[in-house]
Amino acid sequence: MERKIYVWKTLGAFLIVLLLMPLGHALMILMEHLLSESVLHYSAFAMGFAGLCITIFGVFVKGDTRQTCYGLVGAMLFWTGWVEFLLAYYAQRYGAHCDLTGSGIVETTTEYIKGVAVNHSFTINGTPLEDFSRQELKALRGSRPEYLIMPATFGMWMMFVVMYVFCTRTGCDFIRWIQDHCGVKDHVELRPMAHHSSIVVFMEWNVMMWGTYLLLMFCYDPVFLGDHHPVTYLIAIACLIGSALMLKKQLRISSWGRNLRMALATVLVFWTFVEVAARNGFFNEIWVDPLNHITEMVIILAVFVALVVRYWLYNDNDDDNPSTGSGQAQNDNDNINKQLKNNKVI
Repeated sequence: MERKIYVWKTLGAFLIVLLLMPLGHALMILMEHLLSESVLHYSAFAMGFAGLCITIFGVFVKGDTRQTCYGLVGAMLFWTGWVEFLLAYYAQRYGAHCDLTGSGIVETTTEYIKGVAVNHSFTINGTPLEDFSRQELKALRGSRPEYLIMPATFGMWMMFVVMYVFCTRTGCDFIRWIQDHCGVKDHVELRPMAHHSSIVVFMEWNVMMWGTYLLLMFCYDPVFLGDHHPVTYLIAIACLIGSALMLKKQLRISSWGRNLRMALATVLVFWTFVEVAARNGFFNEIWVDPLNHITEMVIILAVFVALVVRYWLYNDNDDDNPSTGSGQAQNDNDNINKQLKNNKVI
């Protein structure tokens, strides 16, 4: 019997996560533009801490969908505050350079007083960084300093991958494929972790976001490939096709929580294609210069809020109807558990 597809539910979940990406970028740019340096650092650290608290609070909330929403919001704030802003802070503090798309000279100077860096200057071809507009900087430089130092964390990212591949029964199709085809399942007794939807989506966001950034920085590095290398384009196309196949699978998921978690993975893979396309000038990234695209960003924010409100209200109605809401989600989970038990994979 052909399984039912859930077009509107899938489309809503996909758009909610998709719109989070430009909104998250714009939030970071606005904070950098509107806040003083000292306020920015404290605010960013507070943002990361708030994200962690929201995620942990989500563990104790009833309902798979609500736990997923708390984990999603918490993960975004955590990543922005404690990953991106912390990398930016230390890149600036110790004078990490950006890279240039062409030829030129990048200089950073730091003044130390009693062992503490107090003043920083950053110039490109002798011009202070603050004298450039966002669009001029985008044309001149490739990646921001904080992203250039991110590949140094590859070993730490691999620690998480090794744990998930060799120690964990998981629902991730990619990890399951590795376990099935590399002999892991036949030689290792895999055990599931305690399941909390808030933590699941929190880890999914951070590990996948981390991995896609590492992939992009490898592709962008001219020492290895470069922006315009054919392999870079092939990887982008593969991500586009992969995200379409993931979206097709997502159409079969009836419960809101699982659909939203699948949407997160789908969007992160799709966004890798978006990043490569934007890097090569196929379209203009309005979210990196939100103050000059206020109308567009307000529209994106309004659509996002409308979707979230509709999503939340619809889920409340679902909770009252066991055939479509939490009861259906429980049936889905029971079916998954049976399949996983037979395959020894969860």
